[in-house]
Amino acid sequence: MIELFQKGGPMMWPILIVLLIGLTFIVERFITLLLKARLNPLKFMDELTAAMDKGGVDAGRELCDSTPQPVAKVLGAGLVKVKRGREFVEEGIASAGAVELVFLDRGMLWIAMASTLAPIMGFLGTVTGMIKAFEAIAIAGEVEPSIVASGISEALITTATGLTIAAPMILFHTLFTSMIDRYSRDMEQAASSLVDYLLEKGLMKG
Repeated sequence: MIELFQKGGPMMWPILIVLLIGLTFIVERFITLLLKARLNPLKFMDELTAAMDKGGVDAGRELCDSTPQPVAKVLGAGLVKVKRGREFVEEGIASAGAVELVFLDRGMLWIAMASTLAPIMGFLGTVTGMIKAFEAIAIAGEVEPSIVASGISEALITTATGLTIAAPMILFHTLFTSMIDRYSRDMEQAASSLVDYLLEKGLMKG
């Protein structure tokens, strides 16, 4: 690997930086989506209604406050404004939802950047490698494999490296986007169910 890195020329360094950035945010997204946002919003909604059936809105707020999950923060923001009516509850849910969606989507731009920039840098390395090969030919005045081999090798290595990095980055970006979209839909459904529950139980003014 070290030998290939050295043969790849100077463009391997920015490609390596792009790889490290992408990996950093992939790990961060794994931690966030699999640990901090692991709770199913619809399942939590069932727990919340069960708590409010027993102890009312205050019990629901306590459950939300004690649950460090995005859906709990969103629904809790709505329960805080129950006494002010439906409009304020929906407004609270929408505001908290916007904040939590930013939290869920954080870092995705950097993974997308890595998946795009890595092959571009690889192709740039291809161009510089070919330039070196042609310069060597011009200096030697003739075409010999030993003269152009170094430049062509550099060109192929950087291209292969850039594409190798881009492929898993695209895979993880697609996977995380799917997880975020599914969580967001479930969170919206849970919020709608909460509003319907509060109206049905007469805990909130319409």
